[in-house]
Amino acid sequence: MSSVSPYDSHHNSIDTDFRKSLLNGIALFRDVNPNDIADLLPRCSRIDVRKGEMLLSPTRPNRCVYVVLSGLLEVRLGSLDSPRIADLIPGACAGELSLIEDRDPSAYVMAADDSHLMVISHTLLWQMVDRSHAFAKNLLVVLSERVRSDNEFIATSLDVIREAKRNATTDALTGLGNRHWMQEIFDRELKRSQHGADSLCLMMIDVDGFKTFNDLYGHIAGDRVLTTVASALRKHLRPTDLIARFGGDEFAVLLPGSKTDRVAKTANRIRDRLSRSTVQDLQATITISIGITEAAPGDDLHSLVDRADAAMYDVKISGRDSVGIRPAPSKHQR
Repeated sequence: MSSVSPYDSHHNSIDTDFRKSLLNGIALFRDVNPNDIADLLPRCSRIDVRKGEMLLSPTRPNRCVYVVLSGLLEVRLGSLDSPRIADLIPGACAGELSLIEDRDPSAYVMAADDSHLMVISHTLLWQMVDRSHAFAKNLLVVLSERVRSDNEFIATSLDVIREAKRNATTDALTGLGNRHWMQEIFDRELKRSQHGADSLCLMMIDVDGFKTFNDLYGHIAGDRVLTTVASALRKHLRPTDLIARFGGDEFAVLLPGSKTDRVAKTANRIRDRLSRSTVQDLQATITISIGITEAAPGDDLHSLVDRADAAMYDVKISGRDSVGIRPAPSKHQR
């Protein structure tokens, strides 16, 4: 495909001869004095995005703003199957919200046609804001227009998308995340902690004698036990801790930024509070067995769950209603 952008080849800097004409058609640079950012523009680069290629995704971090020089991008919220909420034509930009908010993109942005994009890095964007009042004003206008258009779409359809997603990722009985949610969210958090060399622990929790309880009192009473455990976990854990119903009578809790000694104290506090409570309308107490492990370099979610599960079954074998810890294997054991 022939290029109509002011670049000589893929990833080359902007040609100086085209700077003024380039600025005239781009919302971010409207009324910006080229002399204010003359030394910054050549440091911007260009990428080619083929039709059907993903530019931005909620699953990938973003550190750039992308300006459409030619072609067409489409924006979707929620999922790739959701309705298209916007088309980005030449002069428009993408990625500014995630860059300003310093978080992963909230939308999917894909090339609807072969497209040529100008790339403004995080560093260059803020340098341009410092250099030019007009550029800073344009950026605010772009952000406000994006938020307004997103809100209009959200008002009409995002509630439906969220409800469908909630049903797909939430355990109907306890309201906690389900196994599918756990695999996605726990895995993402584990990777983030490893990337930042942060501590992270996993608790696996099992209700003691749950099958016997069901046989004695029935499944409705068993459901009360599970909802009671879920409520206790919500009450005694931090808002940043991630709780899921792993399956049956087993729960999983991921605790970012935590070490095993602190997590063990938290686990014992939860266990103690539950053992002193009774199931609604029944003279029966709840005890739980908890296994804890701390993530180590090289761990994936599967190995982390296996180790915490093993710690929990150690407790089961030794008498239940307690907390066990399995340390991460040493380097020569892995």
